Amino acid sequence: MKKIKIGTRGSKLALWQAYHVEALLEKAGIEAEIVIIDTKGDQILDVSIAKIGSKGVFTQELEDQLLDGRIDIAVHSAKDMQSNLPEGFEIIAFTEREKENDVILSHKGTIELADTTKPLLLGTSSTRRVATLRHFYPHVKTVEVRGNLQTRIRKMEEGLCDALLLAYAGVHRMGYDEMIVQELSLEEFTPAVGQGSVAIEVASQMDKDLKKELIKALNHEETSVKLRAERAYLRVLEGGCSIPVFALGRLEENMLCLKGGIVSLNGKERISLQVDGEIDQPELLGQRLAMEVFAAGGKVILDEIKSTLNK
Repeated sequence: MKKIKIGTRGSKLALWQAYHVEALLEKAGIEAEIVIIDTKGDQILDVSIAKIGSKGVFTQELEDQLLDGRIDIAVHSAKDMQSNLPEGFEIIAFTEREKENDVILSHKGTIELADTTKPLLLGTSSTRRVATLRHFYPHVKTVEVRGNLQTRIRKMEEGLCDALLLAYAGVHRMGYDEMIVQELSLEEFTPAVGQGSVAIEVASQMDKDLKKELIKALNHEETSVKLRAERAYLRVLEGGCSIPVFALGRLEENMLCLKGGIVSLNGKERISLQVDGEIDQPELLGQRLAMEVFAAGGKVILDEIKSTLNK
């Protein structure tokens, strides 16, 4: 088999993901090399993702190289992947998922979200996290902070904010566990779709036998079932990273349980529902959850969010 070229962004976390995928391939006896590619999301750091336009902000340049054959696979954080891929591309694998929780990271020691007696300024670039804070902890203030994890930590230590609100997966993979001051509950901070897993994208024209080999080497079946349901939910809502929607699948015995919802930008309204179904039809379960969230008032919230973001 030919050497597989792995396309990745150049941040330390993206490279961790790429080396992780390279190791999985080599364990399966497949030789690989890493190709670093700069994306629009990496280049524009002074504008929020919602304003850049969330579609393909971290994926466009990698997809260009997939199409012309300069790389064979592209490695992404699954939560960065838009719900509808452009024609000619597909996700063939999801790696085993890390713990899904959001965490608070700080150099200041003890921080407690529920403590209303002390002012707290949290850094985040996620509309989902901001809206969730406004719903459950309206006394907490937030500030936009972008860049890779190391840049965000530096900005925090320079005084931009008291703490950072981040995904556990990235913090853990970069070795900053000792700076975690609080792990947030999945009930309140239900994560972004795909949080904690790495997605493997290819051009649809890839040789079928090669595709099968890569799936066998890289795909974690339990994670894949959960994420296919979550992404089907997101697809109906047409949610990019600028829309505060959330979903989390889990397997219980032979059932797939999918919890998800939406929260208004001001945090006043939050819908969270759960549906259960068969493991072998995850996409149908995701679509069902979306319909139930819409019926419970989610469509009105979604239309308001899109109208606000398009102003």
